[in-house]
Amino acid sequence: MTVRNAHERGHSRRGWLDSYHTFSFAEYHDPAHMGFRALRVINEDRVQPGQGFPAHPHRDMEIITYVLEGALEHKDSLGTGSVIRPGDIQRMSAGTGITHSEFNHSRDEPVHFLQIWILPERMGLPPSYEQRAFSTEEKRRQLHLVASRDGRESSVTIHQDVSVYLALLAASEQVRHPLARGRHAWVQIVRGAALLNGVSLLVGDGAAVSGEEFLRLDAREEAEILLFDMA
Repeated sequence: MTVRNAHERGHSRRGWLDSYHTFSFAEYHDPAHMGFRALRVINEDRVQPGQGFPAHPHRDMEIITYVLEGALEHKDSLGTGSVIRPGDIQRMSAGTGITHSEFNHSRDEPVHFLQIWILPERMGLPPSYEQRAFSTEEKRRQLHLVASRDGRESSVTIHQDVSVYLALLAASEQVRHPLARGRHAWVQIVRGAALLNGVSLLVGDGAAVSGEEFLRLDAREEAEILLFDMA
């Protein structure tokens, strides 16, 4: 297990945007943290009211957005217009090329969200968009599948051999996840604190795991946890 502590992440701030980078991104470059397996980006962003990212292009990337607080307005060159709220998972496959914009939907409150990039299994896919809502109860006391290669269990479909789970745990609650031979995992603490196989992780911390038969997560306080199971 290799832990990536929150305070070691890259940090960028410009007027309306406050962003922490688990892996190298934009002006933040660290050759020791270029991603893990197919996982390329985990950015924790806070955008001020009425502000956001104007239209910009992407190619050949699976992009997942998960809003923690507030609401994020999305528009893209496919004609999609939506508002992403807490509990929603948005997946955008950039493929051969897509242009999109993201703005804080509120004029009064900031928006806090995670943006996750996963390398696709092949280049040149048709661009596409998907968004689904997952209730608090679906994620409580269990690892609930929210994204997968085959879209099983009503998860959004990502074009890579990665399964993404979300869990909401009260203090002292525990979940276990088997890790098949040859599989790897990344665990990200979204809120709160937990033990991962006995190792303490705090909010914003992440951990790469290989060569383990299972993952055991013990919440030390109320916690929200993302788990990526990948080839």
